[in-house]
Amino acid sequence: MILSFIFTELIYRPLFNLLVFIYDIAGQDVGVAIILLTILVRLVLYKVNGKAIKGQRDLQEIQPEIKEIQKKYKDNKEKQAQELMAVYQRRKISPFSGCLPLLIQLPIIIALYQVFINGFRNKSLDLLYAFVPNPGHLNTVSFGGVIDLATSSVFLAFLAGALQYYQTKSLMGVTAQEKKEKAEPKKDEEMTPEEKMQDFTQSLSKNMMYTMPVVTFVFAMTLPSGLALYWSVTTLFAIVQQYFIIKKRKRETEKA
Repeated sequence: MILSFIFTELIYRPLFNLLVFIYDIAGQDVGVAIILLTILVRLVLYKVNGKAIKGQRDLQEIQPEIKEIQKKYKDNKEKQAQELMAVYQRRKISPFSGCLPLLIQLPIIIALYQVFINGFRNKSLDLLYAFVPNPGHLNTVSFGGVIDLATSSVFLAFLAGALQYYQTKSLMGVTAQEKKEKAEPKKDEEMTPEEKMQDFTQSLSKNMMYTMPVVTFVFAMTLPSGLALYWSVTTLFAIVQQYFIIKKRKRETEKA
């Protein structure tokens, strides 16, 4: 009960009030309000998301080195752990660098989800602060009457899934070593247990690139399209952000 109260008062309610405030000053168009709110939230979390993107790219770049260590010290687990830790320290990488920033964002993502699910109901306006004008009703028909964001939308669901696929594909990146191994695959009986586990992890990552967009599409089709709009905008923002981060890393690598 206490945790629920804290979550509502510190995260959910401020975000809902911000959505209504933007709605009031943006011509009372919920679609425009969702886009502006999403961009604002992404700007606030820009550094956190940047660290997550850099962490994921860093871990991908050292995979060939990690696999080499696992192969070299496959019979000495203690030495293998020491060498792996040395790689992380030398490259200044944390194995959890791509996950921790995402965990920090999780409460905000849940709150935004509830804002778009429950916020369209008129009774939710009771949560408005005294200084936020009460519009009396949130008109969910947006963009000049083109779409009702309180209902599902095939177009927005497809857009959310397509952007999810593009983001995952552009972030994965295949290293030259991985390409070589792909061109010369080992037989199953020639692989060590560590290599089999690594191969399974890589296969799982590749499968996620295709399954996650499908899951996104299915969920978006069962929920109000306001959530699909939010997911599309936040994913598009992430694509642009990771593009500039990767481009910057390439310039730094070329200068080094």
